[in-house]
Amino acid sequence: MSPTAIDLQQLNAFHQKVTKPSNPNKVITTQLGLNPDAIIRHNPSVPALYEDGLLEKGTTISSSGALIAYSGSKTGRSPKDKRIVDEETSRDEIWWGPVNKKVDEETWKISKSRASDYLRTREKIFIIDAFAGWDPRYRIKVRIVCARAYHALFMKNMLIQPTEEELKNFGEPDFTVWNAGQFPANAYTKSMNSGTSVQINFKAMEMVILGTEYAGEMKKGIFTVMFYLMPIKYKILTLHSSANQGIKDQDVTLFFGLSGTGKTTLSADPNRKLIGDDEHCWSDHGVFNIEGGCYAKCIDLSPEKEPEIFNAIKFGSVLENIIYDPITRVVDYSDKSITENTRCAYPINYIPSAKIPCLADSHPKNIILLTCDARGVLPPVSKLSNAQVMYHFISGYTSKMAGTEEGVTEPEATFSSCFGQPFLALHPMRYAQQLSDKMTQHKASAWLLNTGWTGQSVTKGGKRCPLKYTRSILDSIHNGTLANAEYETFPIFGLQVPKSVPGVPKEILNPAANWVDGSKDFTKEVNNLASLFLENFTKYSDKATKEVIAAGPQL
Repeated sequence: MSPTAIDLQQLNAFHQKVTKPSNPNKVITTQLGLNPDAIIRHNPSVPALYEDGLLEKGTTISSSGALIAYSGSKTGRSPKDKRIVDEETSRDEIWWGPVNKKVDEETWKISKSRASDYLRTREKIFIIDAFAGWDPRYRIKVRIVCARAYHALFMKNMLIQPTEEELKNFGEPDFTVWNAGQFPANAYTKSMNSGTSVQINFKAMEMVILGTEYAGEMKKGIFTVMFYLMPIKYKILTLHSSANQGIKDQDVTLFFGLSGTGKTTLSADPNRKLIGDDEHCWSDHGVFNIEGGCYAKCIDLSPEKEPEIFNAIKFGSVLENIIYDPITRVVDYSDKSITENTRCAYPINYIPSAKIPCLADSHPKNIILLTCDARGVLPPVSKLSNAQVMYHFISGYTSKMAGTEEGVTEPEATFSSCFGQPFLALHPMRYAQQLSDKMTQHKASAWLLNTGWTGQSVTKGGKRCPLKYTRSILDSIHNGTLANAEYETFPIFGLQVPKSVPGVPKEILNPAANWVDGSKDFTKEVNNLASLFLENFTKYSDKATKEVIAAGPQL
């Protein structure tokens, strides 16, 4: 019988036959406490997830083939609602405070029960089994349990997919995410202050999500687990960074940077292979990516500016919270009426320059700390000592741009320790010390790259350092030219600034020489920024050595 001759009833019967086993896996539903009569989509294919996803409200397919989905009222992470369970196995290790807020085990039980109760009411449940970490020696087995096809496809992209044989022998997971985000938390439970709750229990090795359907909570929850587990269990350094490797020399570079500093753009280099764009670990064997995919920002995306990302948005990708033409399904990437945080999740093998498997058996040769200084104060490039690396790594400085929020009329300094403060499980000094030790052991060089403004602040007519100059600086780092350059000392911050870089005008390299309003005004701005650094660092000075404190600005 030809496909056109199959009527709707036959098609539905066929669909049920191929997507729901005739003998449902009663064991897994019983183990997970799910409804034994529910339709269980256990490690479904991408086309099957599309079929289920299109049944969800508002979900459709873009003109390029990506699945378009919406996360509801929450279009970003909810850091104020993140909690770590206060229990005896991890209590003395966790960096407690505004990032890692405590929740007791009784409240955890209530939240876990609330999530389980909700998932038991669902007629269809999605279960994804996958790995976090490309190095088989250190990877962990992760299980995602959720009620939305969009969430399942998102994590199928973001985690590393096992082979058929690995799935057959997957066994029990090391960590389980219970995503009941469509159902609210009990805001009146102890330690809770809203209907949103993201809780991680390191003793149970589980995570519960309530009251938010934003898919990024799952991704970053796994990242927090790796920030805890890798240093504690394996003495491995977990990093919020991108990484690439030279095609010819096989040299590895790590890029640290907050949003808008160029971490993704600069690590995408046609002369180098992309190991990953966001999450990595540095072991005794080299560097490996934690994830199997990329989660790229889409605001103002274009084929001219970001061709690799633009072309990765195709069948199998998930577009999140975007606006599209209702007739053509063409996406308007400039439209931020839902959120500026429009995103796409896609497998990393959609990027032509990706290195598969995403690991390098060599150690980083260069460490790049990226900042976007909208004040126009910091040099485009500086060579850092190990103590300076620790200071600037712990500081994690960049600028919040004027106009991005109501009432912001001047650039605002933003600090995020280890360039990933919301995801840290341990005290920042522990990661910084590991980084310094590894740099010393493997003789890595470190650089501070400012991709921000020169000549003046952004609000007073300064110009952003052209990308071509930043790329020339990177080329000089990678080919070794900059290591042998002649340097001068940048005042107050004590940074070593090269006097010349091939392809970069000399006046660009020294902000003082390029300053529009004269040296007096420049010195004032340097002092102002230095004061902000010093004020921020007081939060970490109790754990810092004298050498690290002395590596900061000196007023």
